[in-house]
Order: sequence, then structure tokens, then C-alpha cells
Amino acid sequence: MADPVPDPDVLLERGWLPPEAADRLCVTLLGELPWSVHRIRMFGRWVDSPRLSCWLGDPGTDYAYSGGHFEPLPWPPILAELRDRLAIELGAPFNSALANLYRDGNDYVGWHRDNERELGAHPFIASISLGASRRFVLRANDDAQRQMEWTLEHGDLLVMAGSTQQYWKHALPKSAKVKQPRINLTFRVVRP
Repeated sequence: MADPVPDPDVLLERGWLPPEAADRLCVTLLGELPWSVHRIRMFGRWVDSPRLSCWLGDPGTDYAYSGGHFEPLPWPPILAELRDRLAIELGAPFNSALANLYRDGNDYVGWHRDNERELGAHPFIASISLGASRRFVLRANDDAQRQMEWTLEHGDLLVMAGSTQQYWKHALPKSAKVKQPRINLTFRVVRP
């Protein structure tokens, strides 16, 4: 008999960024980041990612996912400050971040794991939500009925660590009710 799948190692801190700071960060990033459509490989063909993205990080933190290769843009000062605060509070030397812009509820990310080689055996990911509230769902790889979900709000911090990416997938489903944009910042440690 196989060992049971461990629970995900997830921490959710509501309102990690106070409303004023979250508002300022959201407005700044919406206006200043060079958002683009990443081309990704899905089911054997190239498609436009169903959201806008921007890869940021230290030099040499190139990242590859879904068949694409991305070189980091330099840290804007406002994100470098945030990275440094997270590093102190969480004890992780974050050197990169994927910023995703979900323009409304039609933008989404399907079931996936952040388990790329560059992230190591036990990826440590700190995710900050800004803007519209959205559903975030986790499900066990071996049992689609075993799920957990949260509504991530403006200023929330969600941390995924340990063996979470090994045994669990996550998604941000579409939502016809959401009319406003949402930014998600996922700070990571990319290894050479």
C-alpha cells in the first residue's frame, strides 16, 4: 500500500500588506511593469498564456516553464523592497518573481505544479495577491476529490513550501463574476 499523500505545506496570512500599501503597489505595477503575453506549450501546441506576465529577478535567474524561456527584467525599487521584507520575514533568499496580471475573471491559470528544475526539489513560493478577490484551489495529484480552496484577497500572502509542489496541483479558475484586475506576485528562489 502506498504512503498517503501529505497535506500541503501552506500558510495564508490575511492582509499581510495593509490596504494603503496594497493599493499603492497595485496601481504602480499596473502602470509600470512591461506586461506581455507569454507563449506557452500546451497539449503539444503553442498558445498565448491566458493572462499577462512579467518575469523579474537577479541576473542569471532565467526561468523556463511550459516550453518557454524567460530572462529576468531588473527589479523595480518597489518590488526589491518587498522582496527584501519577505526574505527577512520568511527566511528565504528570494532572487526572482513572476508577476501575473489577470485582467478580469476570464483570465486564469489551469491546474499545474511549480516544479521546474530551477526551483529545486522543494520549491518555496511566496505569493502576494493584489486587486480583485479570486478563488485559489489546491488538489492532490492522486485524488482530484481531495481539494482545498481559499478566496485570496487584496494584500493577502500565501506561502507554499515543503513537498506541496510534489504532491499537489493548484489553479486560479475563471470567474464570470470578476470584472476587475488582479495581480499576483510569486516570489521564488531560482537555482542555477
